Amino acid sequence: MKLGMLTACLPQLSLAEIAAWASTAGYEALEVAAWPATGGRDFEAAHLPVTTFGPRQADQTRELLTHHGLQLSALAYYENNLHPDAGRRAEIHAHLKKVIEAAAALEVPYVGTFVGRDWTRPVADNLAEAGKVFPELVDYAGERGVRIMIENCVMEGWHPDGYPGNLAYSPELWEWMFSLGLYLNWDPSHLTWIGIDPVRTIAPYAERIVHAQAKDLQILPGAIDRYGVFGKAVRREDPWDTGWWRYRVPGRGQVDWNAVVDGLYEHGFTGTLSVEHEDPVWSGTEAKVKTGLEIAHRTLRPLIASSANAGLGNVDEN
Repeated sequence: MKLGMLTACLPQLSLAEIAAWASTAGYEALEVAAWPATGGRDFEAAHLPVTTFGPRQADQTRELLTHHGLQLSALAYYENNLHPDAGRRAEIHAHLKKVIEAAAALEVPYVGTFVGRDWTRPVADNLAEAGKVFPELVDYAGERGVRIMIENCVMEGWHPDGYPGNLAYSPELWEWMFSLGLYLNWDPSHLTWIGIDPVRTIAPYAERIVHAQAKDLQILPGAIDRYGVFGKAVRREDPWDTGWWRYRVPGRGQVDWNAVVDGLYEHGFTGTLSVEHEDPVWSGTEAKVKTGLEIAHRTLRPLIASSANAGLGNVDEN
């Protein structure tokens, strides 16, 4: 197992700047954000120019990571692949294919994204639609030696009423998406707030957990008694604010990281545990974000055995 980080929390920095800092901070791998360079939301970081990516850029990227003693665990483009607007959905699929092509050029085994959801239609209709959409994307990736992995984030902010906006949030849905040829980028924080014990989900799905994200979650005392599990309804100016929980860096929330890492080891995980920093306490400035990443490193590093001879993932085992 390697300890890595998702670069999306530092959208204002270049990949070269992030690699230099991550290496000195003790990280071993990068999950590189590859959104389009549109200047949109903060987490839409564009750390690889995938739309114009070619052999020269691939060589430069490999040299950069080698220079800093880092590996690439995955490329990240977490978007709604079932977006209700046909034009927007086409844009997302086109960019996802560019990310896949860049991953293939870099010999990176995984590209992370979301299933998503058309929030104007019921779940059953979405599952049927995904059955039409994803086989072509999975084949496109597979032909290039890349696997598509889905993070189990609920993405409640994508739904106008705060309900699940990414149909990959539970083991029931994982089993369905595995049938489409998809893999899992497993994140315990999302399972925690929807009432699922994350550690219990490792053993049954270990063969499909090819990458993992390390994000913690803090439950705010007493707030759920006012809002319920679905969160604020009357005054929810921020669609992502449920009012009763918030993301934290590992070590500052409810997740039992000793049990998580032990469970991953017990069931043969040899991939990257990638810190995903979305902690509002340690956000707002570059210095605070880096401090949050340092806290995460101090929490997780003692739990992970030396990985000098470890591979990037379970590529040959699945």
